[in-house]
Amino acid sequence: MSIEAELRAENARWERRETVVGKVLPYPLLGAGTLFTLLQALWGEPVPYWPVLGLAVTAMIWLLWFHTLHPEWHDNVPLMGLYYAGLLVLAFGLVALSPWYGFFTFVGYVQAFQYLKGRWRYVGVAATATVASVSYLGGLSSIKASNLWWGWVILAVIVTLLASSFTYFGEMAERRNEKQKKALAELHEANVKLEAALEENAGLHSQLLVQAREAGVLDERQRMAREIHDTLAQGLAGILTQLQAAEQTLDEPSTLRRHLTNATDLARESLTEARRTVHAVEPVVLAQARLPDAINDVAKRWSEVNHIDAVLTTTGDARPMHADIEVALLRTAQEALTNVAKHANASRVGLTLSYMGDIVSLDVRDDGVGFEPNVKRTNGSTNGGFGLAGMRQRVQRLAGRLDIESEPGGGTAVSASVPAIPAGGGE
Repeated sequence: MSIEAELRAENARWERRETVVGKVLPYPLLGAGTLFTLLQALWGEPVPYWPVLGLAVTAMIWLLWFHTLHPEWHDNVPLMGLYYAGLLVLAFGLVALSPWYGFFTFVGYVQAFQYLKGRWRYVGVAATATVASVSYLGGLSSIKASNLWWGWVILAVIVTLLASSFTYFGEMAERRNEKQKKALAELHEANVKLEAALEENAGLHSQLLVQAREAGVLDERQRMAREIHDTLAQGLAGILTQLQAAEQTLDEPSTLRRHLTNATDLARESLTEARRTVHAVEPVVLAQARLPDAINDVAKRWSEVNHIDAVLTTTGDARPMHADIEVALLRTAQEALTNVAKHANASRVGLTLSYMGDIVSLDVRDDGVGFEPNVKRTNGSTNGGFGLAGMRQRVQRLAGRLDIESEPGGGTAVSASVPAIPAGGGE
């Protein structure tokens, strides 16, 4: 059970107890006063039986009718004010007949607090104290006999002050109780809203997990597509080129052997890269060398296969970069060179790898036929097919930028810039 529920249950228990005591208390006090009054006859004191019994029965009926049998009247302030005035008149009559009914006058304090509001509550307390003071001085007959009217007044004032003080403290406790009830109600409402918010957050969390899972699947598909294009597709294209060249040199054994050897090497490299792609491992060339050396090695082998000069220039402080950065730049170099071999009809390619303060860039320029970058291709995309789109995705995934400059007859320049995240950083 929560603290809030325990507090509410405790308050409910105290309220039930107060209600029971408030309902039952007048009757035993009235009965005790009547019993002690009637017992005075045993001591030889005169007892006005019929007036005492008549007023006692009247008081009991008055209590039953207003206080016990009709609880729905308790919120009717004027009606309960009339009831309270009648109760005090009956109490005064009983005390005037016998001081033993001073016990019964205590009910006046309780019911003043229960049924009267504001200043009328203190008026009721003062009236009850005045009636109760009669019993403290031995009854009305004793006051007359001793001529203690001044004592009655003084005692009534003292009792009124004391009873008013207790009433004030009772009001303070009641206000604190009301504030506590209000705070508990607000706390309950806040808890209900919090539970609703938590349920909503749980639903949103589930949705985010689904979306993250879908995004992860999509990202993995794109990664596999890029890797397959950059390894298998390029490798198969290279193998096909070598086989076509070998087919044209069947009468030249040495040249034929060279093309077949190139095709075999490309097949082995493609198979190795395919396996590394499946296991999401960095390219073998990067595992064996630094990025400038890896790009230089790719350019040399490409140049040997395609008989096109390709030269790499490195500027700045060459330093190890994060694996994703180096893979993106290496794949960009491979794709750019593949596009040159397929489409450019170039005689020379220049590659520039630049290490700057917070950026690493790779520029690949050729002197080929060029193309119109903004012309829509047959596959519906601009700036080339999946190769250029794959390069752009790789670079943008790393918060980088890919620029392509070309014009018919003016060659092509591909520039990739990515953040210079050092090796071991961004983990």
